[in-house]
Amino acid sequence: MEALLEEVQRVGYVNKPVAEDIDLVAEINRLKKEKNAVILAHYYVDGAIQDIADYIGDSLGLSQQAAATPADMIVFCGVHFMGETAKVLSPEKKVVIPDLNAGCSLADSAPADKFAEFKAQYPDHIVLSYINCSAEIKALSDIIVTSSNALKIVESLPKDQKIIFAPDANLGRFVSKKTGRDMVLWDGACIVHIDISLEKLHKLRTDYPEAKFIAHPECQEHILSEADFVGSTTALLKYVVDSPEQTFIVGTEAGILHKMKEAVPHKKIIPAPASQNNTCACSECPYMKMNTMEKVYNAMLYEQPEIIVPEDVRLKAYESVARMLELSK
Repeated sequence: MEALLEEVQRVGYVNKPVAEDIDLVAEINRLKKEKNAVILAHYYVDGAIQDIADYIGDSLGLSQQAAATPADMIVFCGVHFMGETAKVLSPEKKVVIPDLNAGCSLADSAPADKFAEFKAQYPDHIVLSYINCSAEIKALSDIIVTSSNALKIVESLPKDQKIIFAPDANLGRFVSKKTGRDMVLWDGACIVHIDISLEKLHKLRTDYPEAKFIAHPECQEHILSEADFVGSTTALLKYVVDSPEQTFIVGTEAGILHKMKEAVPHKKIIPAPASQNNTCACSECPYMKMNTMEKVYNAMLYEQPEIIVPEDVRLKAYESVARMLELSK
């Protein structure tokens, strides 16, 4: 097995061919039992992966599951920073992701060295960082937030507490507007959420005048101003399920439509249009789509690629994530 692992790492485990006659669902379930593994999947990954996951959720829910799971191995189907967060919370567990190259444009927008310099300019501020950031940024932060709990956490802080909010400026502006708190914002953004086309959205709303437009707070302000409801991925799903309305235009990554359509198959769910031409004319994260069933199988079989976080970074990052989990109870 050791020689096989070395060979897989040499040629690239991500692209290791999988025999066409393999029943991927059956094999993944077998490996899950054999290795006492748990599969965590974000709402934005492919529907087939969501269907075999033990838990599907947004960043907050996935973090809570990563902290609580009794499994020996966490297979995190999402992007790199999510695997890092799981390792920060569960250092004794092996954490693997299907593709080590599945990064995040938002996380990449905040290099640790540049952010440390930025932070040093505001010594009397505490740092609230959106969970979509690297372990190094988490280690430089005081409290981590998600789109589900950012409002609650900001409102829990003393009114005179000065705040740096990073790395998503759009979420920061949304939180600032909702709470009335003046925050220093790092200028980062998610390529998926800032690519929603206002012109195409207006046309879509003309075509479907009865539709409710719902959006994630990572969208730009001019898009959020059009929304009938703004919320986290989980909140958007709940809104579609609970609302008496029958037609929705959804302003976030199109992967969430899989769970929405599964929950309310009788309702019409339409992805918000992207400005760029792509395969679905919707908002898709190219990094999330790097997760495939074949790569999930290989990750479980070879237990690679494994997420490693240096212990000094992990300990500092743990403090900020643990504060978030405590404040989110």
